[in-house]
Amino acid sequence: MTYRLSVLDQTPIAEGSTAADALANTLDLARACDALGYDRYWLAEHHASPGLAGAAPEALIGPVALATKRIRVGSGGIMLPHYSPFKVAETFALLSALAPNRIDLGVGRAPGSDQRTAYALQRDRSKRMPHDDFPNNLAEMIAYFDDAMPADHPFAALGSTMPTGGGETEVWLLGSSPDSAIWAGEAGLPYCIADFINSSGAPLARTYRNHFKPSAHLAKPHVMVATWTIAAQTHAEAERLALPASMMMAHLIRGELIPVPSVETAERWAAANPAAPKRDRRVTLGTPAEVHAALDQVAAEYGADEMMLVNIMSDHAARRRSYELVAAEYGLAALAEAA
Repeated sequence: MTYRLSVLDQTPIAEGSTAADALANTLDLARACDALGYDRYWLAEHHASPGLAGAAPEALIGPVALATKRIRVGSGGIMLPHYSPFKVAETFALLSALAPNRIDLGVGRAPGSDQRTAYALQRDRSKRMPHDDFPNNLAEMIAYFDDAMPADHPFAALGSTMPTGGGETEVWLLGSSPDSAIWAGEAGLPYCIADFINSSGAPLARTYRNHFKPSAHLAKPHVMVATWTIAAQTHAEAERLALPASMMMAHLIRGELIPVPSVETAERWAAANPAAPKRDRRVTLGTPAEVHAALDQVAAEYGADEMMLVNIMSDHAARRRSYELVAAEYGLAALAEAA
């Protein structure tokens, strides 16, 4: 294996259950992935969603870090346009003090919501926030971690006030567009490409590498690819487990948000709606060997240093089993032990 494997958890809420149930599942899956040998466990940010409970990854990272032992824990990601760069830096410095040298801060520009919800998240409702201020906010946030704010900046003194004792917080830029690839390269940050959103993202890796400038954080380009992945004992079972997410996506395309349906509900829906709209995206699924071969292909396409596996499933036991099967296929536990 030439790439590391990690997990992106969107904290799915199954139909008939609550956000509290989904959060308990997140903690259970994080403990399992820690023991299985995965490298990172990231929590996503989604707002106003009946199907995804992760509205505040910064609130979940602490409990997950304390429930695990060795795995890195982070955000996939914090949607920086909603927040003050100082607040984000201060929060993650505090999380790093809680779990030293195990915290990742992945930031993105997307709203993680519809436009109305994004507007509701703003503190200043007198105007809509400009979309082109992201690079400046990113630079400000990084400067707090490095205590490298220009001396004439009004917030220059705040860098020295960050919570201490947590070692380095690893900052990542997330994205699925050329803008994010350029910004990540110019900032000298590791870059996580959301292949599960944009499955034609391989050119982004090239753009990132072409624009990369070495920084205090990173000497050479580093790419992680987050891709949709489900493993099961048989290919047919993996396809069956993927149906709830397909049903959710078809409803999302129509502007309807729903909890994650059961496999049985999704099977009935699929039979009754054979022509339902589908979003074109890569789905890596099948037996562990099939998933391994497919991930090798995706990693080669991007030249990935790391792969991050994401899925939305209503059956928590099957979801946990999916990650167990992949970990066993790659021998992750032995690799983690050796490391």
